[in-house]
Amino acid sequence: MKAYSFGPREWGLLAAAALLAACASAPAGKPAASAATPQPLQRLDIAPDPRQRDLIANLLAGELALVDSDTANAARHYVDAAQASEDPAIAEQATHIAIAGRQWEAAHSALLRWQALHGDEVGVRQARAMLALHAGADDAAFVDLAWLAHRPGSSGWRAVSQALLGAENKTAAALIFERLLRGDAATPGNALQAVDLGNDAQLWIAVGQLAMRLDRSDIAKTLAQRAIDRFHTPETYAWAAQVKIGAGDRDGARKLFAEALRKAKPASGASARDDNARLRVAYAALLGDLGDYAQASAVLAQGPQNDRTYAARAAYLAHGDAKANKAPIETLYRQVLVESQPRPPMRLLLLGQLSELADRNADALKWYADIDEGADEWFDAQQRTAILLHDSGRVAAAMSLLHELEARVADEAKSLGEVFLLEAELRGGKGKSPADAIAVYDRGLQALPDDTRLLYARALACESADRVDEAIRDLRRVLELKPDNADAMNALGYTLADRTDKKTEALSLIEKALVLKPGEPAIIDSMGWVQYRLGNLDAAVEQLRSAYAKQRDPEIAAHLGEVLWVSGRKDEARQVWEEGRKQDAGNKVLLETIKRLAS
Repeated sequence: MKAYSFGPREWGLLAAAALLAACASAPAGKPAASAATPQPLQRLDIAPDPRQRDLIANLLAGELALVDSDTANAARHYVDAAQASEDPAIAEQATHIAIAGRQWEAAHSALLRWQALHGDEVGVRQARAMLALHAGADDAAFVDLAWLAHRPGSSGWRAVSQALLGAENKTAAALIFERLLRGDAATPGNALQAVDLGNDAQLWIAVGQLAMRLDRSDIAKTLAQRAIDRFHTPETYAWAAQVKIGAGDRDGARKLFAEALRKAKPASGASARDDNARLRVAYAALLGDLGDYAQASAVLAQGPQNDRTYAARAAYLAHGDAKANKAPIETLYRQVLVESQPRPPMRLLLLGQLSELADRNADALKWYADIDEGADEWFDAQQRTAILLHDSGRVAAAMSLLHELEARVADEAKSLGEVFLLEAELRGGKGKSPADAIAVYDRGLQALPDDTRLLYARALACESADRVDEAIRDLRRVLELKPDNADAMNALGYTLADRTDKKTEALSLIEKALVLKPGEPAIIDSMGWVQYRLGNLDAAVEQLRSAYAKQRDPEIAAHLGEVLWVSGRKDEARQVWEEGRKQDAGNKVLLETIKRLAS
């Protein structure tokens, strides 16, 4: 929140007070000035102003309380400052601080002062509505919110959104929102009968977004369709597609994006290029989510290109089957290669990455070597170089480069941690002993003791090496440092369920992780696994089926197959395992599960 800043009047008073204090305490031992020699301040008769002194003292105390995150005392001091000041900005700040800190009595006092000083009417009405919402006075809140909603332009609806989204009672807020759209004269059953948000397409979209955040997807859907009917613009089609994505209708969203691109006007200026580019990016993101990476890249290939567009296209192709079908990679490589020179570092990095995808590793090393050390892309290029050296069998050269890189970035915690993570992956990955990786993590954590990335990675390596107690210790430390880390919660919950008898704690952790990341397949898989460990086979199958539907992962297939097997549905289990084998025939968890149960 923005703190009130002292104006020239307040700083002038502070300076005068400091000067008077300095004159009142002359250094000991220094002769007093002669009475016959008039001193400049002796001619000034400054009457102390207790009101101004209280104002400054309260502002300073309020600022210090904000620094300490003590909103209760900050609100109290700012309200006292507002009572001593004629400046509506101080009363406004006091109101905002009190509301943010849920200091409702103080907020009411500050708002009364703000109103008395003739403050900004939009802000006063918004604050008054927020206080009414807190008090459960929905009709009073509606009066002010309706006034805001009928203001021309979008500023009024922005204030409405902030007030409704800040309400504690989301159900009441949603009902007031519907009432604002319905209008007093409309039939209660017809939520949108009277709504007319004017001729600003962005306002229709913004109000639709508010509907989504208030869990009124039905209203958002109606607003989106009306916006399309009224404006026929690419952005309204794109917003309607987002609404369909939220409702799980990805095919419908895909059709709307395609229609939006069809209706988009040819680029004729900077704004048109920007609008169409944003639309293509959104459509490509949807296609990527659907796994259609080639089409996502093709959508981005339309229209003007730049280094960022090229990089996004390359990223989608890399996610797809680039090794089997190199034609799109080769086409993109040639397009980037003929771009004007000199080549900026971002383009050099992209050329190196495209060379890797095309199995031209020697070319990739040359492109990476061309990136100057001062460029932002230099660090990434060095990491890619180390990977290429390692994968080509030049392990000593790769490790030497990483150790040199470690020394170069020793004062940059984020980059240094990434170097240790990469070295550990190269030393312990692809079936190698996790002990080598753990040794690197140990060294990294000596330099960065509280790096949660290294702690988490070491925990996974320890679990793989059957050093379960150490894995649990590291995961608990991650959660001490980052209590809302859903991945660490999930990993700890899964480990406790799979390797210990602490099943109840495991369930609690995974439930919390799902609240933080609802719909995450890995966490749903863990939920299914802990249910299996608790003996709840039906619940386990339900959760694991859901996880497998979201992500066809061989480890999830291993878990689902095991629960089906134990439940007596062995043919179905074999079918799931076979699907998992097709995805990754060498998956350790899948192979161990099949060997243990079906051999």
